[in-house]
Amino acid sequence: MAETPLQRPTTTVVLAMSADGKIADAQHSPPEFGSAEDYAHLERQVAAADGILFGSATLKAGETAMRVVTQDLINARLDRGQPEQPAQIVCTRSGDLDPNLRFFQQAVPHWLVTTQAGGQSWQEKSHFEQIFTYETATQSIDWAQALAAMPALGIRNIAVLGGGQIVAALLAEDLIDELHLTVCPILLGGKSTPTPVAGKGWLQQDAPWLELLSVKQVENELFLHYRRRR
Repeated sequence: MAETPLQRPTTTVVLAMSADGKIADAQHSPPEFGSAEDYAHLERQVAAADGILFGSATLKAGETAMRVVTQDLINARLDRGQPEQPAQIVCTRSGDLDPNLRFFQQAVPHWLVTTQAGGQSWQEKSHFEQIFTYETATQSIDWAQALAAMPALGIRNIAVLGGGQIVAALLAEDLIDELHLTVCPILLGGKSTPTPVAGKGWLQQDAPWLELLSVKQVENELFLHYRRRR
């Protein structure tokens, strides 16, 4: 008898990238090449989500979470019965985070997805309200189990804000449902410059395919909305 698939939140990747497919520059600086319209688009996606998922490298680069600041969007969340801010879910296998990051002073729910070893140093501290320590036999994060634990805590949908390693890990386990990609009119180049999907990559016959749901042009930017094709 086939196993019943684990129930989990829907997941949507939200990223801005250069015209040559890079999400940061050669020094991995926080991306600042998106327009005001792209930022507004990002905030709308964040405001619609119950949880925001991102890796430790993304957090260390910017030091803060992506909060909802537009009052109309906050009011809409409250009208839907959501808390003012979505849960900010940091992912790190090692648990290596600076407890003095400005992130921990922000008025948002702080959650952590890590391994058992990575969670040890945080269990006795008050920095995170929720800590998930599901891991595989190889001591990597067990993404399916971690996500399956979240609906019971009110997380029905998640916006994934990067980086490429997190997106690759979720795609590898078929845990990505949709993608919002903003193509910005800049070329960053670089052999090792970060891209939306990192990891080992796939052969063509094994690669994930997407279905294009919509395209919108605003001045020199393209807003692409894809659904994972299964």
